[in-house]
Amino acid sequence: MNVEPRKRRPMPEIDMSGILGGKRMRRNRRADWSRRLVRENTLTVDDLIWPIFVIDGEKRREPVASMPDCYRLSVDEAVREAALAASLGIPALALFPYTDDALRDETGSQSLDPDNLVCRACRAIKREVPHIGLVTDVALDPYTSHGHDGLLEGETILNDETVRVLVAQAINQAEAGADVIAPSDMMDGRVGAIRAGLDAVGFQDIQIMAYSAKYASAFYGPFRDAIGTNACLKGDKRTYQMDYHNSDEAIVEAGLDLDEGADMIMVKPGLPYLDVVRRLKDAFAVPTYAYQVSGEYAMICAAAQNGWLDFDKAMVESLVAFKRAGADGILTYFAPKIAKQLAKGL
Repeated sequence: MNVEPRKRRPMPEIDMSGILGGKRMRRNRRADWSRRLVRENTLTVDDLIWPIFVIDGEKRREPVASMPDCYRLSVDEAVREAALAASLGIPALALFPYTDDALRDETGSQSLDPDNLVCRACRAIKREVPHIGLVTDVALDPYTSHGHDGLLEGETILNDETVRVLVAQAINQAEAGADVIAPSDMMDGRVGAIRAGLDAVGFQDIQIMAYSAKYASAFYGPFRDAIGTNACLKGDKRTYQMDYHNSDEAIVEAGLDLDEGADMIMVKPGLPYLDVVRRLKDAFAVPTYAYQVSGEYAMICAAAQNGWLDFDKAMVESLVAFKRAGADGILTYFAPKIAKQLAKGL
């Protein structure tokens, strides 16, 4: 069957003024000064928390293979980085330890040692850089031989027994100089127990940043390399970390944490869960944070190294996305890089 080709008709005259009705959105985008004036969300250095990894030894800067430009730092080097952060105006650091295998055990007992890596780093940083905030992770996975966040019995993570250890761990960190206790373990009731434990020993002013919506995610791989748990992790963490199919559940989790005394809430990972960040901010109107996790960081770095995207532009765009979603702050490994860019003006 032969079909006659359609004949090209003359272009009609279209009255654009009638269509637009005088509203031209591009007017406000025309110049840089105008774009800045009407900008809805702005990223500043005050939005940044810089996660760093600490390791035993002196003058050690050990590269994390899966996280370009990230290092495991001996305590003295961590102090240097704290001083750098302070000079850049970064408000706080988050500390994570790489515990030697010989010190890991079934119960994560090293977490309670007043001389463990996190405690030593807290004391050293507070001596030299007293005005920077220190956020410390409360969970057992950096210290256990099985790589889980809690006490393990068979294949079961024990909730209440773990919470008792987490309270002692939080007090240990507070005594070392931590300003913010950040429980990432996802045990039920741990925020309330930690709040009660801190208050009972005179640490009423220590803040709690709850990992309220921490998902069982594929994006944690490089982080687990950095703290040495990938090799030892038995099974997975889906029985206590959240199912990534759910967001209503995040509202319940955050509500429980706030009722138990959390001062701030967090969503982890970040970019794949911007909808959750927005929902939590809208629901509770409290300080809400997002963790741009190691996998997100590594993907941007790897793509930039391959020439597939512009590193600086992708970094900035990814961080502004958190602000647009409602985050009050971001834990990001990009912190020193973006702080330097912000100082120059984006």
